[in-house]
Amino acid sequence: MPRLGAPEPARLLMAQLFSPGADALLRLAVLSGAALIAGGAVVVAGIVRSDYVTGVGIAPAQPVPFSHKHHSGELGIDCRYCHTTVETQASAGLPPTETCMTCHSQIWTGSDMLKPVRDSYASGEPLRWTRLNKLPQYVAYNHSVHVTKGIGCSTCHGDVTTMQMTFRANAFEMRFCLDCHQAPERWVRTPDQVWNMNWSPPPNQATLGPELVARNHIHGGDRLLECGICHR
Repeated sequence: MPRLGAPEPARLLMAQLFSPGADALLRLAVLSGAALIAGGAVVVAGIVRSDYVTGVGIAPAQPVPFSHKHHSGELGIDCRYCHTTVETQASAGLPPTETCMTCHSQIWTGSDMLKPVRDSYASGEPLRWTRLNKLPQYVAYNHSVHVTKGIGCSTCHGDVTTMQMTFRANAFEMRFCLDCHQAPERWVRTPDQVWNMNWSPPPNQATLGPELVARNHIHGGDRLLECGICHR
């Protein structure tokens, strides 16, 4: 019968080159490397999705500390008073300084906080606001399509009437959009509720939602999941 395994001289050579615990150390190194790679992937994914990177919940400095809580929440100013193109164009629009001065030429006229507004109005140089909600250039989003079909502001922007300083409420990752496109009946509202920042689905949303989807001619099924809907 032939002898199995390495010849005796080869075994002796390996015994001289490697200590008895070398095999265990090799396995430990391989397992540790795999764990580091997997752990690194988890850490990177966590960082990419963190609020620090997405900006969710962070209110950046602005040229004027505008408070949606005061203007929209306490004073009840309608979104469309400032965001005038939200129902007709892709962009909701930012108010020109003239809109601010409609009120502030009469009230808080000497406030130091509003000096940038007065300077902008006098010079004609617009205020440079720090943008909060920005989609990549390869994403086509239209505000007018969504609000006229019954998707409310707070679905994407949160309840801005509670924001002393405005912050980004959602990361607007692809999954966020797909969740709504897969089941628009869960989020669609009646026209009078589109601007209600405190809206929550009513008890009859299971029946009302599909009715509104049909009434507003919202394409269901796979149509809203086609790539060309958002990427053009």
